[in-house]
Amino acid sequence: MFKTTAVMAAALMMAAATSADAQTCSGNSAAGCSVNTTARVTVPTMVELTVWGTGEIQLSEPTPADLATGYVEDAGPSISVRSNRQWTLSVHTTNATNFDYTGTEGGVKPISHLTWSNTATGTYAAMTTSSAAIVSNQARTNAGAPTIFFRTVFTNDLSALSNAAGDYSIPLVFTLTAP
Repeated sequence: MFKTTAVMAAALMMAAATSADAQTCSGNSAAGCSVNTTARVTVPTMVELTVWGTGEIQLSEPTPADLATGYVEDAGPSISVRSNRQWTLSVHTTNATNFDYTGTEGGVKPISHLTWSNTATGTYAAMTTSSAAIVSNQARTNAGAPTIFFRTVFTNDLSALSNAAGDYSIPLVFTLTAP
């Protein structure tokens, strides 16, 4: 009984609220009558991130001379950002410790061997599982083009497991936020 009464009372309260919110106009005037109202739209936060390529960033193969240098540098993919709010672009990997390895030589390459920077001559940071801002607090844009550069680190030791012949891959996650 209580449930039925409560439902009926709620329905009556909603009907009363609806009629209280209504505006009515009536009259006999030739000019008619007017009701003033407001049209309102809420524009949500909108962001769009495009990372160009075929779903894979091809990093350069090292040479023995690159091992002596300690790294191979590559430009990252082209990135396009559109946002109607201030925004931040971040990157991280989902691999916990090492690159994925395909081969027969037992290769083990730590995720920290992939480093990144937002300028070619900038300071490079090791890739981690925590999101790191490539750029932050950027202005609203319809044509943002942040850049990222990678350095794949190599030791000057051909016998090192991190230099073992084979294919190494690491999943990257680019995240666009507009807090």
